[in-house]
Amino acid sequence: MLSEEEAFTLVETILKPNCLNDVQALVFRQCWLGKTYQMIGDENGYDPDYIRVVGSRLWQLLSDPLGIKITKNNLHTALRQSLDKTSSSRAVIPLNQLPFPDGIVPLNSPLYIERPPIEHRAYAEIIKPAALLRIKAPSKMGKTSLMLRILAFTQENNYHTVRLNLQQADNTLFTHLDRFLRWICANIARQLNKDPRLDDYWDEELGSKVSCTAYLQGYILESLDKPLVLAIDEVNHLFEYGQIAQEFLPLLRFWHEEGNNIDIWQNLRLIIVHSTEIYIPLKFQQSPFNVGIPIQIPEFTLEQVQTLAAFHSLSNIIDNPEKKPLNNLMSMVGGHPYLIRLALYHLYQDGITMEQLLEEAATPTGIYHHHLQNHLITLQKHPDLASAFVTVIKAKKPIQLSTIIAYKLASMGLVKLQGNNVFPSCQLYCLYFSSFLGYFESDKSRDS
Repeated sequence: MLSEEEAFTLVETILKPNCLNDVQALVFRQCWLGKTYQMIGDENGYDPDYIRVVGSRLWQLLSDPLGIKITKNNLHTALRQSLDKTSSSRAVIPLNQLPFPDGIVPLNSPLYIERPPIEHRAYAEIIKPAALLRIKAPSKMGKTSLMLRILAFTQENNYHTVRLNLQQADNTLFTHLDRFLRWICANIARQLNKDPRLDDYWDEELGSKVSCTAYLQGYILESLDKPLVLAIDEVNHLFEYGQIAQEFLPLLRFWHEEGNNIDIWQNLRLIIVHSTEIYIPLKFQQSPFNVGIPIQIPEFTLEQVQTLAAFHSLSNIIDNPEKKPLNNLMSMVGGHPYLIRLALYHLYQDGITMEQLLEEAATPTGIYHHHLQNHLITLQKHPDLASAFVTVIKAKKPIQLSTIIAYKLASMGLVKLQGNNVFPSCQLYCLYFSSFLGYFESDKSRDS
């Protein structure tokens, strides 16, 4: 029979290069000893529901690589059976098959780095009645990857899930509220494998918002035996369409608050994903951005970058006594997940040195050229953003910009917000865009 310490070592081996955090380790050890979630919570000062969420997620993390469903009840048996075949069962990506670091990190990928306590807080909150999570971070920070993991967690608990990406909606839908809300409802029905039946609930005299709400309550929620998690990605896309946003965003707030009035609405759980603060006028009591649980995704820490580098077998930069190569990389790009992953990918695949990578980072031959060029194209299309960013780069300290401009630059990841001030988000952008200062300034003078 495996001892507690042997079992814990086996689990750490299975999950490498990821490690259990302190709460996961506590839950595993205590469950191995036969304690209930209630006992673990009471004895260690945690909410038992939170401990249950941590446990459920931990068993799923073990289930994926082992290829069998792990539960609290079969833990001993499953790990004993897996002891001799852990290495062959583990679902990892061979280094020669590393995916290019662009887009969503798949659910079973070891390249996803958890940022405690964000994930566990999200899992604990989404199971609460009428929950609303607001996930915010600039572009390519991992918002959608986190959202997919929250949805996967709720699916493990047999919840129904619907995912909408507002960037997939035709631009013509944003010209009329009725068409937009019908698109929302039709997509919800389709993803739940239900006939749309929109006309059965749409009443022109009552209006689009009442019709949409009646549809969601009477046709969708009333027909489901489990809660529905509705995740809406790229909500910031809506900010460009002020009229629709001023109608739809308060409707989300209304649906959330109906959980206090009508029991069936407690079964609707909302996830709102956006890359910037809202910059359209909404009354405080109508905004969905000042209720629910805010989740702001931070950049990677040095330890998290080390974990990723270890997976890429980059021992030459990990074993450096002062972590100088990784510190130099983070001095250039901060802890931005995409920029870090792109560097590690090329360090492994191309066999280049960190010195060469950083020396060429802001040049047309560097690994970030396409990323930087995409930002350049956006700035060229929006002279107001370009002019403001020039001002930020030239300033010696954080400065103030108009609210909308600041939020748009922050959503691109070019600047960071510090109260009412902004400053460049990393050295890479300063180095690259400094060479275009004259170009942007001449554009500005021509426009004036």
